[in-house]
Amino acid sequence: MRTRRVGRSGIWAVCLALLGGALLPGTAQAKTAQEVDAGVNAALNQFIKQVKGAKEFLQGAPGVLVFAGVYQAGLGIGGEYGEGALRIHGRTAGYYSIASASIGFQLGVQKKDIILVFLREGALKDFQAKSGWQVGVDGSVVLVDLGAQRSLDSTKFNQPIVGFVVGQKGLMYNLSLAGSKISKMRK
Repeated sequence: MRTRRVGRSGIWAVCLALLGGALLPGTAQAKTAQEVDAGVNAALNQFIKQVKGAKEFLQGAPGVLVFAGVYQAGLGIGGEYGEGALRIHGRTAGYYSIASASIGFQLGVQKKDIILVFLREGALKDFQAKSGWQVGVDGSVVLVDLGAQRSLDSTKFNQPIVGFVVGQKGLMYNLSLAGSKISKMRK
C-alpha cells in the first residue's frame, strides 16, 4: 500500500473548503420559516433547561431575538452566519439573519445559539424600525456571563438589550457581537 503525503497547500485547500461550507450554509439551501421556528424553539428550551430562572426572565421581556445554529468559522479571516426569529409575547414577529466578519488569529469552526433579550420596549421598537441593525452602532448588546452559581432571577440588568451565547456545553463567555449585522428577512 502506498501512502501519499499531503502538502501545506492541500491542507489549506481542505481548510478553506470546510470554512466556506460552514460560513455559507444558507447558500446551499435556505431555511424555511418552519425550520427557523423549530430551531428557535429548541434553542429557547435548551436555554431554559440550562439557566435557572430563564423561563420567567424571558416571559417578562418585551421581545426575544433568537438565532439558533449560528456557524462561526475562522482561518485567519473569519465570519459567522445564522438565521433566527424575533418573538414577541411568545409569537414570531419576524425573521432575521446575523452575519459578521473578522480578521486576526483564529482557527476553527463552532456552532452556537445567540439569544438577545430586549428588556425595554423602546429598544425593541428602535430595532424593529430598521431593516438592518448593527451591534455597537445602532444599539449596544451586553453579553451576560452568569457563572456556575448564579441564576437569572438573582441578576439585575440596567441595559436595554442583553445577550446570551449558548454552545453545546452551556453558556459561552469572552465573546463579542460587536460589528455583527442583523438584517430582516422574508420567509
